[in-house]
Amino acid sequence: MNTLADLFVTFAKIGTFTFGGGYAMISLIENNCVEQKNWITHDEMMNVAVIAESTPGPIAINAATYVGYKMGGLAGAVAATLGIVMPSFLIIFALSSWLDQFLGITWVASAFRGVRMAVGILILDAAVTMIRKMQKKPLPRAIMLCSCAAMMLINLFSWRFSSISLMLIAGAVSLSVFWIKAAPAQKGGADQ
Repeated sequence: MNTLADLFVTFAKIGTFTFGGGYAMISLIENNCVEQKNWITHDEMMNVAVIAESTPGPIAINAATYVGYKMGGLAGAVAATLGIVMPSFLIIFALSSWLDQFLGITWVASAFRGVRMAVGILILDAAVTMIRKMQKKPLPRAIMLCSCAAMMLINLFSWRFSSISLMLIAGAVSLSVFWIKAAPAQKGGADQ
């Protein structure tokens, strides 16, 4: 029961104090789950981020569900997922009836502009942390650099191209290289 409560409280804190969605939460999830609590390793966190991005649903919820499941099975997954979702749900539910008036207050609008900058920094921090911990092999780095350049060009020229398609292309390239490397070398050029 302590594990379930710890999962819920940990992810509730992340859900309460992080603005900007899942990408902004990745840095905090890594800090809490890898560095403070040792629930998962850095490599698992990188895998969680990739898998959570490529599966349906918000990345932070998928990551919380994975960590919760690893620590406490189905009950842990539910506790972590509820922990990360409930604060946002309750805050939005409470504010929904008078959100327009709330955003019309000058200091609130200014605060949200500042929050946008902080969110960008949190996302950049998560990206830099993941890049530093990435394997020092040329293929993953080349795929990352090509994907980054492609996304920048897509955004710069406002092309209609899904980031999901880009992830699928990167995955296909990586899988193709894996298959090529894993293929057995033919001896003498003839099948035996």
